[in-house]
Amino acid sequence: MAIINLKKREVECKIVYYGPGRCGKTTNLEYVFRNSRRLMTDEMVSIKTKGDLTIFFDFVPMDAGKIKGCDVRFQLYTVPGQVKYNSTRKLVLKGVDGVVFVADSLKIRHEKNILSLKNLAENLKGYGLNIMTLPLVMQWNKRDLAAEGLPLMTIEEMEHAYNRQLKAPSFQASAMTGQGINDTLKACLVQTLRSLRKQAGWE
Repeated sequence: MAIINLKKREVECKIVYYGPGRCGKTTNLEYVFRNSRRLMTDEMVSIKTKGDLTIFFDFVPMDAGKIKGCDVRFQLYTVPGQVKYNSTRKLVLKGVDGVVFVADSLKIRHEKNILSLKNLAENLKGYGLNIMTLPLVMQWNKRDLAAEGLPLMTIEEMEHAYNRQLKAPSFQASAMTGQGINDTLKACLVQTLRSLRKQAGWE
């Protein structure tokens, strides 16, 4: 849940990028960090685990508006993707306000996407949160790999496999080229702000 800092007149919200290992979560945040430096208040922090990475930084969109006269500050996090780091993934989700689920478009990664999505639902449930009602945006990443002749799932297949029940906003993307990265983040910010205003009766 968002933290209201009356001293600083800020509302702090937490957005977590979730998905299987090597799906592009870190590359998403690195792209946002590189291309939105004027919106950052701190440097990006990396926490390395063996073979995986968690990163986070503060992000202050200028056009987010105010909530009850307070500026809105977002903290963007990634989680380690590998199953063996589930305790870290769950810890990063604590206090989450919105989630971007990054799915790997490669056909061979389908099962990993499914397992990660189920794991997200389970870890949210551990905090009393429901994946069906939490602000959630789906990203179909690595669409650029089609040009290299690699077998990708179609958008229709991904929507059916991962988003049929959730019915979350979804975006095609390439974290390497930046395609769809800003659109994904913007959709999550808008959903999260709308949810927070509704929860607090600020609408």
